[in-house]
Amino acid sequence: MFDNRKFQKLVEEDHLTGEVVSTNGFIIEVKGLEGVRLGAQVLFEDGQRGLVRETKGDMATLFNIDSEKILPGTLAVVENDLMQIPVGEELIGRIVNPMGNPVDGKGALKAKQTSGVFNKAPGIMDRVQLNQQLASGVPAVDFFFAVVLGQRIAILGDSKSGKSTFLRQLAANQSGTDRIVVYAMIGKRKVDVEALLLGLQESGAMDHTVVVIADVFDSLTLSYLAPYSACAIAESLWHAGRDVIIIYDDLTSHAEAYRQLSLIQEVDPGRDSYPGDMFYAHSSLLERAGRLKGSEKTLTALPVVVTPNNDITAYLSTSIMSITDGQIVFDLNVFRQGQRPAVNAGLSVSRVGGQAQTVRQKRLSGTLFQKLAAYHQAEEFAHFGSSLSKEATKDLTLGGQLMQALKQTPEELYSLTEQQLFLETIILGDAASEIDVLGLKQATREEAKKVKDEADLDRIEQLLLKKFSKAVKVPAETEDKPAEAPTEDKKETPVEKS
Repeated sequence: MFDNRKFQKLVEEDHLTGEVVSTNGFIIEVKGLEGVRLGAQVLFEDGQRGLVRETKGDMATLFNIDSEKILPGTLAVVENDLMQIPVGEELIGRIVNPMGNPVDGKGALKAKQTSGVFNKAPGIMDRVQLNQQLASGVPAVDFFFAVVLGQRIAILGDSKSGKSTFLRQLAANQSGTDRIVVYAMIGKRKVDVEALLLGLQESGAMDHTVVVIADVFDSLTLSYLAPYSACAIAESLWHAGRDVIIIYDDLTSHAEAYRQLSLIQEVDPGRDSYPGDMFYAHSSLLERAGRLKGSEKTLTALPVVVTPNNDITAYLSTSIMSITDGQIVFDLNVFRQGQRPAVNAGLSVSRVGGQAQTVRQKRLSGTLFQKLAAYHQAEEFAHFGSSLSKEATKDLTLGGQLMQALKQTPEELYSLTEQQLFLETIILGDAASEIDVLGLKQATREEAKKVKDEADLDRIEQLLLKKFSKAVKVPAETEDKPAEAPTEDKKETPVEKS
């Protein structure tokens, strides 16, 4: 039973009061809140809360945060001029809902600070250029589409294409650093929530992660609020001097919740029935990421978008791509070919990734793209069953070794130095030898600890190449073989005279 002493106290303090005059699902009309601000938090006498979305005279339209059930005649009072949630270091390692209430069974939060949910992004003069790479532990991303601290990069892909697995790997790879991960799960099924939490616990990532959950059984308003609440938590840690990574999983569910709320509110629908301010809803959220001029700390944003049938040209995906600084596309066709992670190299791009790479890393990235492009071309020719030239055979062999090196299980993570060692070693072999790729990748874990400079890289790569490769037996060319003399059993039949 709700203790309405707080409600009575707010009334006695002369906060604005009103009365519910009509309801329609999660949409509530309240009369009497004249002068209330947009985004204000309202408390009803039955303990439910609402978010002010629109005002006209003394009438206000609210989103009900808790449920669809509220009766006309219920009294309301303004609790906060802007919606507030608890923030701070005390939330690290905890699981909360979009209102900041713990849902992990570990007791009440001891947060000493609160923050507004809908905060403004830092201005241009408060920002500086991004220049430090965020290592995900996944070579298929780190040396192809490098993510930079403070960047906004979209994660696109169909369901079950490996997006969440990659994000769990990225979160786990921050262990041992001072970085904090804020993971927002929006409109997810219980089984997906449990899988994420289990993965974070097993990898140890939960120790430096805040999880904000609005599952499929929560209200539409909580799904709408989830990314903004998560961003407010991330911003408080960012401004307190921490590097923070925020993951929005996923903005497709967020957009669908907002679309349903807007349609119930009878807002004129735009493209794909999304409300006209759908682009603003996401751009105002994602532009809150960046790197601060004063502390040089960063907030990195990774919004996830589901692309059914691998179609990245839909309204929502193109909208998110236009806001972000690049995208990593996970492709089901690549997934079905057995490549893990299933990154589509042709559609993915990181527009600021090169700013954080050394000259040697940029050179390796360029070489990898060239070698894999040649590999795919040779693979196409091989499908016809025709004999390949020496160069095409070499491209096919080297590319196959690189593709094997890029495969990894969800539990595997590699530092940037380890990745550089085994990728450069394979390229150094240049398909002139058969390389034990799995053995090479394991050996680099110890060898990477010895690397202090580029000279060490060169020396160790030569040693690794010698240890894990053996010469390829190249068959003699057909034209160099002497023609066999016909045997008595294979005598030529003389040609009859006409």
